[in-house]
Amino acid sequence: MRWMVLLLALLATGVLCLPVAGIPVAPGVNITGGAPPPPPAITIFASPSQAHIGDTVILNGTVTGINTIAVYLFVTGPDLDPRGVSLENLNIAAGRGLFTTAPVAMKDGTWTYEWDTSIIVGNLKPGTYSVYVVGSPLDRLRSNPQETAVTQVTFQPAVDKEVETPLSPAVPVAALVFAVLLLGAVASRKR
Repeated sequence: MRWMVLLLALLATGVLCLPVAGIPVAPGVNITGGAPPPPPAITIFASPSQAHIGDTVILNGTVTGINTIAVYLFVTGPDLDPRGVSLENLNIAAGRGLFTTAPVAMKDGTWTYEWDTSIIVGNLKPGTYSVYVVGSPLDRLRSNPQETAVTQVTFQPAVDKEVETPLSPAVPVAALVFAVLLLGAVASRKR
């Protein structure tokens, strides 16, 4: 009986501690208190999902259950590397040190990236493209499915926008000279 009192006293004072790792815990039980952590999840949305080559597409989404300050983006589509390529350079496969990144707002887990398709390296062709977001810098073939989301963007051919060309300074001067000559011709006829 004395040894039990001694054992309880040692346990109460923290002198004798049992290893926590040796105690089995049922799956899904959070021994630290509070709600269990959310499962890893990542989302992506594209606006607009149908655009013209040269347009800006807004990509955004959320991250939950993943500790990261940024997400990694890449795209697959017509004549592109199936592993995915950077959104800024369609010639280099993702996972080779080049990724498009978007910062994650730590307060709410949201992220946004403006994809300006008028200033990319490579040839974006009309067609449907898959834009991926991942929580780790890995290409499409090596990324964790729980930390991956994808959206589709369909690109139509570029719209020919009429570019207004400013008049050359010579045009107003030539018009003035022509007007003076015309007025001179009219004045000489009246005489």
